[in-house]
Amino acid sequence: MAFPISSAPLIRALENRNYQEPTPVQAAVLDPGATGRDLLVSAQTGSGKTVAFGLAMAADLLGDRETFEPTGAPLALVVAPTRELAMQVQRELMWLYGQTSGRVVACVGGMDPRREQRALAQGAHIVVGTPGRLRDHIERRHLDLSSLRALVLDEADEMLDLGFREDLEFILSGARPERRTLLFSATMPKPIVALARTYQKDALRLELKSDRKGHADIEYRALRVVPREIPHVVVNTLRLIDAPAALVFCNTREAVRHHQALLLERGFSVVALSGELTQNERNHALQALRDGRARVCVATDVAARGIDLPGLDLVIHADFPHDAEALQHRSGRTGRAGRKGVSVLLVPASRRRKAETLFQVANIVPTWAGPPMADEIRKLDQERLIRNPIFTEGQDEEDVQMGQALLAEHSAEAVAAALVQLYRQRLPAAEEVSDPGFKPMRPERERERPDAGRPDQAFSPSFGQATWFVLTIGRNKGADPKWLLPMLCKRGGITREDIGPIRIFERETKVLISDRAAQDFARAVYDTEVQGVRIHPVSGPPERAAKHARRRAETTERPDKPRPRKR
Repeated sequence: MAFPISSAPLIRALENRNYQEPTPVQAAVLDPGATGRDLLVSAQTGSGKTVAFGLAMAADLLGDRETFEPTGAPLALVVAPTRELAMQVQRELMWLYGQTSGRVVACVGGMDPRREQRALAQGAHIVVGTPGRLRDHIERRHLDLSSLRALVLDEADEMLDLGFREDLEFILSGARPERRTLLFSATMPKPIVALARTYQKDALRLELKSDRKGHADIEYRALRVVPREIPHVVVNTLRLIDAPAALVFCNTREAVRHHQALLLERGFSVVALSGELTQNERNHALQALRDGRARVCVATDVAARGIDLPGLDLVIHADFPHDAEALQHRSGRTGRAGRKGVSVLLVPASRRRKAETLFQVANIVPTWAGPPMADEIRKLDQERLIRNPIFTEGQDEEDVQMGQALLAEHSAEAVAAALVQLYRQRLPAAEEVSDPGFKPMRPERERERPDAGRPDQAFSPSFGQATWFVLTIGRNKGADPKWLLPMLCKRGGITREDIGPIRIFERETKVLISDRAAQDFARAVYDTEVQGVRIHPVSGPPERAAKHARRRAETTERPDKPRPRKR
């Protein structure tokens, strides 16, 4: 099935990239019934969405022409949740429209806004950006939306989860009314549907869901591990599968640093992605992965959003994903564009019930096994050396002469042993690990447990151990979860999945933040005040929040009284 498009430059671009036939989402948006209509598309990450909307809006932008005319104001605007995804979209559209004389400009947070301003002033046919930066350019009159013919929201559900609703509504409200609006989202919660009803006109809804279990191109494995041996199992898993590129997921920055240091010490070419890196450092790390100078990336969930790495065949969950959706989103980094991928979850005995629940909710049937053993890896190394293409590829005359010279001076056994030694020297040594030997069990519903650990901690059935934070606003000042939730996401750099119950009292509000995000959240909100609201961790369960607030107020307002001395 060929691509049903008439634009010769785009057809040539697809042929140059060896695109043979459209993916399901590409075929759906190019169907004659979808031509010219607003679209509300439900499609998973990695399904070819970028090329899909790039092709879908081609007729709106180019018409019957093969090249763009000079323009000042952009004809299309693409909004993405993260800078990495926006930059990825820009790269995809640049090659897709490469033969049309089109200019594609990116406007994302963390980059120099003055350079973006100059690029916009020179004229752009397509602008790709993140909500906050795009709104900033619009408010400063650097970005003109009066000529828009197409507006795309990519991964709209994630943008709402990150608290960008206000920015999205600002952009959609200010865009040219006669535009075509294409909204892509992995899920279709009520807020997405409401957004579509408000800002789209008679949108055609396209739901592209796979009827197969999990992801057809991803093999899921669950490995039994001893908790203290998890870093060593990561080493052995990387050695066993030997993927061109691998992604190791951790839940905290500290864990990212720990795993990166261990892998570097073992001889892996590895980079890290976490919230503490500058944008320039992130760009260097991603470029090292793309050009092959690094083969392993250790990252947190937030830092890995939107990245698309060529040859990524392995994902390792060194730390447990927060929920089934996170498991699938992490794993979806691999198994793309017809390639096969492997997703490995490391499961201590204490988390096997949680693991079974995650797999059940995600409709995944994994293969359970013990960790890769050192002897198994050494045997595999031997087989890989024997099958190495260097023995079958043609050698030049100089190589043959050198081989003959070696055999003239040394026995064949000595030459072969030296070759094995050289081969092993470039490989990280396998670690000695043990198999705890437990069997998977039928998942049962998790029951709430009493608070444990620090007094500011609690246990939530949705994401386990968590930390309470207090906001200096309550019912007396109109506190409402409808605006508190996006505010917490935006200020703390977290997602809605990291936020538990929000309990509003008369003068303050308490919110439960998962421990996987609590430390980064605390750093982000530390010593900041926005619209009179401060946020800080507290002690004690939420039912006593008002009582604690009164005590703190009394302590602040009256001088300390000397304690009576014991007689």
